[in-house]
Amino acid sequence: MACFIVPAAEAVVTKVVEVVEEKREAAAEASGSDQADVRIPLSRKLSWLTWMLTGGAVLLMFEHVWHGEVVPYFPFLTAMYSPDATSEMLHEMATVGVTMAVLVTAVWAGVCAAADAILRRRAEGGEEA
Repeated sequence: MACFIVPAAEAVVTKVVEVVEEKREAAAEASGSDQADVRIPLSRKLSWLTWMLTGGAVLLMFEHVWHGEVVPYFPFLTAMYSPDATSEMLHEMATVGVTMAVLVTAVWAGVCAAADAILRRRAEGGEEA
């Protein structure tokens, strides 16, 4: 019913952390701290996670609109009309929504690890990235 809210909330938090990290990286670059190792900036990796979470949440929201669980008038979620349905919705958010958000974050961590390994292998082999 509202499982898309959890990944959407994580996407918002990730975007805020991404913006803060971009500012920190820009300040470090401006101060002249030169990094010897070749790596993908954390802000770019966080951008990947933000896009993955946002895309998943938008697709899930579309699916819920398609099935009539999200409506264009207040309170927007049909599960908010009765306490029993609201309880079921919160349970779904706590189980399905959290599981989806954790799974997307785990896949993102795997992608980041693979990207770092590829860059390390290229740097060790002398190839340009």
